[in-house]
Amino acid sequence: MRAPIGTFEDASPASERLGLLPAPVATALAAGWGGITADRIIHVDTDPAVADTAVFVEHHGADLLDTSANCVVLAGKRGQEVTLAACVVLSRTRVDVNGAARKHLGARKVSFAAMDTAVGESGMEYGGITPIGLPAHWALLLDPAVVDEEWVLIGSGSRRGKLIVPGKALAALPGAVVVEGLGV
Repeated sequence: MRAPIGTFEDASPASERLGLLPAPVATALAAGWGGITADRIIHVDTDPAVADTAVFVEHHGADLLDTSANCVVLAGKRGQEVTLAACVVLSRTRVDVNGAARKHLGARKVSFAAMDTAVGESGMEYGGITPIGLPAHWALLLDPAVVDEEWVLIGSGSRRGKLIVPGKALAALPGAVVVEGLGV
């Protein structure tokens, strides 16, 4: 199978690769959401040593710089209450942590979640966290530019492999909210 973006030697429907994915991601893909099924999502098997965006783009195609998205985990605090949130922005941008994200979360202070918290709570590998299969109580914030992409390359929950997803499919994820100005 040929992936719709990038140059990958090993691409298949995610439905055929569930065994390569962390349990929460495999479960979410198997169940589907909003009419999206795992056979519409593409898994590309890649070397974990080239998982970071700059190196990944160098290996698999410059067009991926414009169609890759990063999923970062934030911790919003208001009093003693901590809210975890995943924010998805195109990789050429960064999350407006203290503006759009903080405002949407209604938090007094927002910071990047500790690695142990992000990994432990999500059940995914650091550097591969994906919006698919996140805990239901997390906020899921998407920049409109991500949703507008025909195809978006995102993490697979593991540093080995990536998922290629229609941008609109991410907006259909349970609890997803499109937030203007999230990516700056």
